[in-house]
Amino acid sequence: MITAGALYLQVRGANETVRLIQDNDANITQAALVAKLVLDQESGLRGYQATGDERFLTEFRQAESTIQGELDNLATAVQADANQRYNVEDLRNEYQNWHDAFALPIMATVRAGGTANDVTLNLYGKTLMDQVRQDIRSITQHAEAARSIRIEQWHRQVRNTVEALLAIALGMGVLIGLFTRSRLKAVSSAYRTSLEVLSRRAEEIFQSEQRLRTTLVSIGDGVITCDAEGRIQMMNPVACDLTGWTQAEAHNRPLEDVFHIVNESTGKAVETPVAKVKRLRSVVGVAQDTALIRKNGTRILIADSGAPIRDQTEEIIGIVLVFRDITLERRTQETLLSNEKLAVTGRLAATIAHEIHNPLDAVSNLLYLMRNGTSQEEFPQLIDMAESELARVTQISRAMLGLYRESRAPVSVEIKSTLEDVLLLMEHRFLELQVTLHTDIPSPVRVHAFPAELRQVFTNLLANAAEACSPGGNIRVSACYTNAGSPAAGASIDIQDNGPGIPQEILSQLFQPFFTTKGENGTGLGLWVSKGIVNKHGGSINIVSSTDSATHGTAVTVFLPEKPAFNTVETN
Repeated sequence: MITAGALYLQVRGANETVRLIQDNDANITQAALVAKLVLDQESGLRGYQATGDERFLTEFRQAESTIQGELDNLATAVQADANQRYNVEDLRNEYQNWHDAFALPIMATVRAGGTANDVTLNLYGKTLMDQVRQDIRSITQHAEAARSIRIEQWHRQVRNTVEALLAIALGMGVLIGLFTRSRLKAVSSAYRTSLEVLSRRAEEIFQSEQRLRTTLVSIGDGVITCDAEGRIQMMNPVACDLTGWTQAEAHNRPLEDVFHIVNESTGKAVETPVAKVKRLRSVVGVAQDTALIRKNGTRILIADSGAPIRDQTEEIIGIVLVFRDITLERRTQETLLSNEKLAVTGRLAATIAHEIHNPLDAVSNLLYLMRNGTSQEEFPQLIDMAESELARVTQISRAMLGLYRESRAPVSVEIKSTLEDVLLLMEHRFLELQVTLHTDIPSPVRVHAFPAELRQVFTNLLANAAEACSPGGNIRVSACYTNAGSPAAGASIDIQDNGPGIPQEILSQLFQPFFTTKGENGTGLGLWVSKGIVNKHGGSINIVSSTDSATHGTAVTVFLPEKPAFNTVETN
């Protein structure tokens, strides 16, 4: 308590000195700020005096609006110092004298078209400004002198504190020596106490291990732990159920024997999480197209991750594997994708019926004309017209079939013809919504892809754009080949509309499933499915939107690599 009391008094005195030094620093800084504002006013006035350009008065007016407040702040800061109070008051008067007797008349003269080059007047203004500067220097010098005195005072206090600490430390050293001697007698008692503590901790560790085992048994994911060599040490009941192996059967077996995983599509064996963790020495996951072959030969789709178990030296002493059955989840995703395709079909049904009806109606009229009094000269022309209308029906039906007839493997897709097929199917929809379409699609732009899936993506994006900018809006569709000759080569497709735009709080949620801004008219799956398809193709989809009245609209950019490495997962 004596030591604490002495230190408290010393520290409190030093803190008070530091506070006074900080006050001096603040006074110096405030004086420098006032000096800057005065300089800004003088510079602006000189520029205006020389050129007559009002823009030079911008800084003058800005400084004029704040200098009185800063002078008040300076006066408040030096309130405790009578000399500084006098200096600040004198500075305020000298500045006001320069402002009213020189600056304002100069500005009025220049505005009236007169000249402000009179030597006497300018020398008078210089004299007034010199007095202002002298006052600022006096304030600054006084504050710096006080600061120096207080810094020296602080150094003395620090020396006194150090000397007091040395004296106290010496005295405490003697007392501690005496105290230590008496405490050595209690070493044997402390040793016995430590043994009791170790015993209690061993019991706590055992209980903690039991709690961990209970937790592993109760969680819904499969958990397998292995040693550093990849041999199974423990499996929870969920892991036993998913693999078909019991704990006794799997114990000390290599993980590959029990946890046999393959690629869902090819059936080829994939790298186990244990091997991957040992190779990368970090937490890892497996590809989402991974299937687990159970003991009885059946397969389930799984998602899993592996993590290293480390000792105090960061060496890997084991691996823990967590996995779960996602077969039902995958089936649910496939159902959602199928429903979205049906929704696209429903949106295009009326358009396709109209597009097919019009050419067939025209063919019916042409046949009527050919049966009833057509001349020999007109007959070939009517046949050509009928063939043209039937060719349009054929083109529409092929485009519709292409929207849903999927190839088993990716093929070379010509972006221009794919977009033209979609635009053909949506032509009537654009007319209904009074939307004007502009295209810039050069040929050839080719990528390896699943064509039906690309048509579904483009249909979703074009339908969204048309509904966003109708009626009377504009849609621009363009495509180009980018990064030619590099591994990142591919096609970039832009779909832009001049609709009202998408607010930022909605933009971040667009790719979430079941999120829609169309109420009962939307499923909330279109953009989610489109992003999944683009991701499957190794590409990207980005949306930029503006709600500004002058630049409102939305731009969607889809990038498709020329030769992607396909990921069979179609959702994010």
